[in-house]
Order: sequence, then structure tokens, then C-alpha cells
Amino acid sequence: MSEATIIKEGILLKMSQQKKKISPRNYKVRLFVLTSQALIYYEEEKGKKKRKKGSILTESVYCVEKVEPEKNAPVERKFPFQIAYDECILYMFAKDDANRTEWLEAVMQVIRGNDKLSAKYHKGFWVDGIFLCCGQTVKNSPGCSDWDKESRKLRATSRNIALPPVPSAKLRDRIQLPPIPEDEGCACVEVVALYNYTARKPGELNLVKGNRYVSLQKASGDWWKIKDTAGAEGIVPCNYIKEVETKKSDKDEMSRTSKRERPSKIKSHLSHSLDEHIEDYPWYVGNMSRVKTEQLLREKGKEGSFVVRNSSQKGVYTVSLFSRALDEVNGTVRHYLINVNAEGLYYVAENHLFDSIPQMIEYHQHNGAGLLTRLRFPATESDLTSQSTQGVWELSRKDMHLVKELGSGQFGVVQLGVWKNKHQVAIKMVKEGCMSSDEFIEEARNMMKLRHPKLVRLHGVCTECFPIYIVTEFMSNGCLLEYLRHQGKELQHQCLLTMCLDVCEAMAYLEDQQFIHRDLAARNCLVDNDLSVKVSDFGMARYVLDDQYTSSAGTKFPVKWSAPEVLTYTRFSSKSDVWAFGVLMWEVYSLGKQPYEHYDNACVAKRVMQGHRLYRPQLATEQIYQVMKSCWHELPEERPNFQRLFNDISAFVKESKQ
Repeated sequence: MSEATIIKEGILLKMSQQKKKISPRNYKVRLFVLTSQALIYYEEEKGKKKRKKGSILTESVYCVEKVEPEKNAPVERKFPFQIAYDECILYMFAKDDANRTEWLEAVMQVIRGNDKLSAKYHKGFWVDGIFLCCGQTVKNSPGCSDWDKESRKLRATSRNIALPPVPSAKLRDRIQLPPIPEDEGCACVEVVALYNYTARKPGELNLVKGNRYVSLQKASGDWWKIKDTAGAEGIVPCNYIKEVETKKSDKDEMSRTSKRERPSKIKSHLSHSLDEHIEDYPWYVGNMSRVKTEQLLREKGKEGSFVVRNSSQKGVYTVSLFSRALDEVNGTVRHYLINVNAEGLYYVAENHLFDSIPQMIEYHQHNGAGLLTRLRFPATESDLTSQSTQGVWELSRKDMHLVKELGSGQFGVVQLGVWKNKHQVAIKMVKEGCMSSDEFIEEARNMMKLRHPKLVRLHGVCTECFPIYIVTEFMSNGCLLEYLRHQGKELQHQCLLTMCLDVCEAMAYLEDQQFIHRDLAARNCLVDNDLSVKVSDFGMARYVLDDQYTSSAGTKFPVKWSAPEVLTYTRFSSKSDVWAFGVLMWEVYSLGKQPYEHYDNACVAKRVMQGHRLYRPQLATEQIYQVMKSCWHELPEERPNFQRLFNDISAFVKESKQ
């Protein structure tokens, strides 16, 4: 790899190859690097290359072409293309059609000399053991559409038709470039390729139109020496590249800064300039002293109250955070210094880097990720409620008539109510001072964002005084767990399957909306009078930006429904919800039994980490049990997603009706 010149590289979305029919379909962002020998893809983080995930030898590729997007495909999957090689097909998704065309042409440039280019290809995806375009069920079956590879070749080489003339090779061969001194990094200029250029002699470098390079030296008027992102160096025609314009102030700053000085200079410059841009955010309190900050946060006394303040040193910022995780009575205030690395990226937890402080704050409002708790509430908020829980969602308490208590728990009480003298509703209420009041409000906020037929519907809230009300639709048959325990013996096999399907449909929606439930269990689902099931209890639900939420210290979670990565690292994702869904299916088919009923939490955690899993319930067929077991794979990436589970369970429902 180090010897091969990079022809093109970039970030693409990759679909799993489903080498087995039962393999789950998932999508991963990968950094792709194309050379003349191979297409290699890596894990990426903020555009940087991480662990290698796979590679394809270019000599094995026999087709590269567009793919018809699936019906109602999300925006990030609107521009798919394929690379067919050996007996496999790699599906990738570009950000737009121009980007896709660039990749198609770059790959075609590399493979155009291959001996076994195909005459046909499949224009539809291979999904779950079948081609969507023609219905063939063999992955290496002949294509159903003609592939005009000659046209593709023509398009791939057309950019060279009207290219500028290449400067004299004699002049190039006489060039003797001096070594680049160590301390002249500041003299380097960034350039962009105007055209594709294929190296013709040793010492030259390939160019890919649009890619950026570093000009090491203007060797002469005609040939420049440049370096690509992989570190490969060579000379190229100067009329094939142009210098990237840089602001004069930036040039001056960089010219005054040596390599060894640059990181600290960048840190100071970026931190100082940001002081002018965060004053409008509600969490910024300016140059507040540490003592006054702690006093403010303790007065609020709310889990996750926080502010961002200037410390005494100009240009240095601190996140101050209040939590009861370590001291439930008095609480704890922690101060986290906002650091800036050599690339000018901000962080409080080193594995999570951001371009700005507002971006960092937004991330940690959804993810604890190394902090004592999430950044839940700016301490400048006047009370427990905010604008997001008012307006159209605010209901009049006078319109509520309480009928009877339906249940109670650590959050408070649930009452059956009548709204406006005609609508039956369920009313959750919590008293002032209750330790779970923040979670109570969190649940209401989450329900406002989520609307689906298989989620318990929010009608509104009453927040003007205590006790606070969360008003939801009334589900006449109550909690799924209790219904299974008392009425389960009367249910047919198809009904049990449909209950699982209802929950799976709700979870597929949450997954699509980038929400993690974190507390999925039969006790948190409700049954309506028609025996349809809806998911409820969103107090622990979190919106996630990257399908991962690392819980803060001291967070409690349901051990018997938790995946290995939750037990070990308190790391939640949609795949940890999939694990919990498998346990919920087990609850349904065991008619409400307690999972691992003979073991306490510590023993359960130990046994799960050793590979032990729940046994097959008597009412579950071997096929159903295999679905459960697929949810309990030790590796999250090997578990199916909810859409795949929904498809599988839907197929079982259809079979049961025949």
C-alpha cells in the first residue's frame, strides 16, 4: 500500500455484502482508498484513516456501474453504485451524482485493461437472497441488463481529450530537485488538480481532478513537485494544477509559525476567536468565578445542570456540571477543561473531537461520553420546564378529571383520567422534589419528537404547577408483562407473534429516527383493547448522532435486558436495543416469566459475559428461538437491525395465517 500511488480517496457509505442469505443488512461510513492494485476501505473518524476493514484487488473486478436506488430510500442512499468482483458485489453510496460519477470513472480507469470485464450486470440490489431487478436468487447469476463498458471506458477517458499540453519531457528529465529542509514546512502551498493526469515515467505522480495536494516546490515554470495525502511525492505539469486561495491573514500567521510552534498557535488563535461567537448561547455565562458557578448549579439542584464559562486565563473555557450520580443527597459539581488538540479540534473527552464548542456541547447534551452525566439543562433556565414542553403541548389542568389510580412506581403515579369530559386518557404525575422529575420531563420531551402508530401517543402536558402531568392515550389492557402473566394462556401462537411484530415495528421507527430506547422490556409496553401492543416509557430514551451513547457514571440500567457492551462499558446503541428486544420476545413466549429467574444481577452479568443465553421457551418454535438468539450475538455488529427483524417476523406472521 505504501508503494502504490493513490488515485482517489473519499468517504462513502457502504452496505454489508450479505455473503449469506441470513446475514443482516447494515450500512457503515468508510474511508475508501483506490490505487492501481486495490480498493481498500477503512474505519474513519472525522476523515481520518483508522483500522482497515477490507480490500478488493482491482484485477478481480469485472463490472462497475450505477444501481437503481430502493424505493423511498433515505437521502444518504439516493446515489448507489456497485463494484462486482469474483463472486461478490460491493454496494456503496455517494453523496451526490457528481461524486458517484467521479468514483465510477476512477475505478473504470484502473480496470479498463482487465481481461474478464462482464457484458451484463444487475441494475438492482442483491437483498436478502434475491436480486430486486430480476428476481434471480443466485448471487453470481448472469446479469439481466447490458453493460456498455465501451461507453463507460469512453466516459472514463473523455477528460483527457481536451487536456492542456504536457510540458517538455526533456526539461522534466533535467530537473534536479534539492531536498526540502525540515523547517520549511511553512513554505508549502496547497494546490488542487484541474484535470486527471496519469504518470508516464518514474518520478511523476498521478493526479485526480478535484483532489488536493501539497506543492513542495515550483521546480520550474512547467513542472512542480507535489505530495498527495498518502505521502507519495512526484512531479506534475504545472498547468494541470492551481494554487488554492488562502486568506492573507492565514498566510501571514502560518509564515510566522514553525512546525514545532504551530499546534499551540492554532489553539490560542481558535480559542480566542471563539470568544466572539458563543455569547448568544443560553449555556454561556462569561467570566464567572468557580465559586459563583458552583453556587448557581447547586441552587438549581437539577441533574445535568451545566454552564460554560471563561476561566481566569483568556481564551480558556470550562464546562461546569452538576450531578447526583456520586452523592444523591448533596450532589457534585465537576469542572471540565475544554481542550484543543494540534488540529484545532475541541474536546473534554479525548475520543470525541469537534470543530467548535457549540458542536461539542450539542453532542454531550445527547451523550455523557466520559462526563459525570449528560449536559441536560443550561443552568440559566428558570425552572424544570422549557419552551419545548409548552405551547401547543400545554393542556389546561381544569380539563382533566381524575378517575382512579392505575399503577405507581419510582416516577410517581399513573391515573385513569377523562379529558374534556369525553376522552379517556392516562395521566402520569410526579410531585415536586421527586428525584426522577428530570427523567419525567425527559420522557415528555422525547414523546413530543416521536409519532408512530406503535408508540404510545402523547396528548399533552400540564406543567404550570406541581404535580406535573404527562397526558397520554389510554391503553385498556395495561402493561404487557402483567397481561401475559394473567391472560397469556388464552393467547394463540399467532397473537404472540403479532405482539412481537408490533414492538419490532415501533423499534424500527426509533432506529430510523436515531433514538435509542435503553429500557425496552415487556413492563414498558402497553396493550390496547384489540390486543395491539405499543412501546412506552421514554424516560431513558436518547437521541444519538452516531448510533452510540455512553452512559455517565452511576447510571442504573436493567441488567437482565442488557447486552455485553452495556454490562462492560455502559455503551448503548440500537444494537443493544436489539439485544433487549430478544429478551422481550423471550418474555412474550414464556408468558411473562422473569428472565434468568434463578440468578441475581451479578450472576446474570457474569454468565452473559461467559456466553450463556436464555433457554428456548416451550411455546417458541425453533425458528422463533433462532430469531431471539440472533439478537444475542456477542458482537453488536453481528446482530440484525430492527428492519431486518421486522421483515423476518412479518414472514412468520404470513406463514401462520396460511
